[in-house]
Amino acid sequence: MFHKEGHKIIVITFIFVVICFLAINRFVSMEWLQYLLYTIVFTLFILILQFFRNPKRNSFLNSNDVLSPVDGKVVVIEEVFEKEFFNDKRIQISVFMSPLNVHVTRYPVGGKVVLSKYHPGKYLVAWHPKASEENERTTVVVKNQSFGNVLHRQIAGALAKRIVNYASEGNQVAQAGESGFIKFGSRVDVFLPLDADIKVHLNQKVTGGITVLASAHDQ
Repeated sequence: MFHKEGHKIIVITFIFVVICFLAINRFVSMEWLQYLLYTIVFTLFILILQFFRNPKRNSFLNSNDVLSPVDGKVVVIEEVFEKEFFNDKRIQISVFMSPLNVHVTRYPVGGKVVLSKYHPGKYLVAWHPKASEENERTTVVVKNQSFGNVLHRQIAGALAKRIVNYASEGNQVAQAGESGFIKFGSRVDVFLPLDADIKVHLNQKVTGGITVLASAHDQ
């Protein structure tokens, strides 16, 4: 299954591949070079399909857990001062996505959306320390019964040129439901209360809507 955000790009890429195959067959006479070019073009198409895949996830929903919003690798776990919404200290967990990861963004907790905001910005590499504040990004805050307000932030990377955000203020959203999509590599930050019980470690690979990032402190 492929995500709706990729349907147009997949069709355009398929047409491009067909045109390339016809052009290679017509204008390239050396057989070995033909096969090489066929392989390169076909590999490009497979990578596009890989990027926009949207596998079905059987999430175990629990209001006392915070689920990873995306697939990828944990690159940050640290105490920071979050100044956009909370204006106090929080635990930040950041997950970096390579172009080969599933890029659907999911709600880490369920509840009411109290903030959904887009910020234009730069396209620094996603792991840059200032990417969270200077890159193009969206900020979504969901009020949850166990954790209070939980903020997750989609951040564009050097390759990401479009962030899609489905969150609307005032809506009730389900944990692991689709919150958005980031095209071509990026990262997502999650900001949690200081007393949250962190369940992941640096460089751990996580799965969106499946891996538990943290649990409520009394669990």
